[in-house]
Amino acid sequence: MNALKLTQTITGLLADQKGLLAMDESISTCNKRLAEAGIAQTEENRRSYRQLLIKTPGLKENISGIILFDETIRQRDDEDVPLINTIIKSGIIPGIKVDLGTQELAGFTGERITEGLDGLRERLNEYASMGARFAKWRAVITIGKELPSRNCVEANTNALARYAALCQESGLVPIVEPEVMMTGNHTTNVCFETTRYVLENLFDQLYLQGIALEGMILKPNMILPGLDRKEKKSAASLAENTIRCLLESVPAAVPGIAFLSGGQSEKQATKMLNALQIMAGDRLPWTLTFSFGRALQHTALQIWKGKEENTIFAQQELQHRATCNHAANMGLYDGTTEKRE
Repeated sequence: MNALKLTQTITGLLADQKGLLAMDESISTCNKRLAEAGIAQTEENRRSYRQLLIKTPGLKENISGIILFDETIRQRDDEDVPLINTIIKSGIIPGIKVDLGTQELAGFTGERITEGLDGLRERLNEYASMGARFAKWRAVITIGKELPSRNCVEANTNALARYAALCQESGLVPIVEPEVMMTGNHTTNVCFETTRYVLENLFDQLYLQGIALEGMILKPNMILPGLDRKEKKSAASLAENTIRCLLESVPAAVPGIAFLSGGQSEKQATKMLNALQIMAGDRLPWTLTFSFGRALQHTALQIWKGKEENTIFAQQELQHRATCNHAANMGLYDGTTEKRE
């Protein structure tokens, strides 16, 4: 393990209150998003859309890292330049999603396990040779009646830890993502207890696998009620619960926490990020940031609609959302931030 290399990458990702753009949707998920926007589901449209995101003018002012999918890291732009080279040239750090998605967990109805450990060492070495400097693996934990099971949590956290060990061996910073899903009718308190339980299990597994905690980034969910729950709580209250959960579960050696947006809308995710930074103050041992996918891209994709003449307007929307989240990551987001000149 090259500790200096990992530290340099983490320092770059966490610099200047910037955040990460997650554009690592699988082919099926990306096609679903294209279909929602009325765009033909083709490889060329996926390439064109992701080129649009990568080439957004001024993106590096607010975004420090971009997470790619296997298809994207192998694609080239209109000038026949590898997209990953375009990212590196722009001053943004490229990363790669390396899990192979989730499957039903055998014997446990309603629960899923993330796959992709087979052959992962070779894939990580290949991605590193292509220029990737960090990786991401997502586990999915569902809340429901008698869910999650102990087996689901332990199986997924063990896989996350084994993935992290292989990443550090390959010189890639592992972004470790144990997502407790927002789907369901659960309360904020249930989300709190479940997330704490998952994180405690995760760090037990990371310790057993010999992970250098200072050489990883955690990507957790925020503490929120289920999407079907009609629960009225302020962003400040939810942020305080999130911070308390992390303080009780995450070792101080972890350098950074990059929140996922989950099922929140673009503005909801930005407001929560802002509230988290305000509530955190100077009492946290880690740097807080964001790693958003749909919460950065959704409106931009709806504007683009697969039409070249809409490219500049879609890029302006992406830059606007990135600017809003950069402001929120400094606790400076308010109603005026959404206004455009």
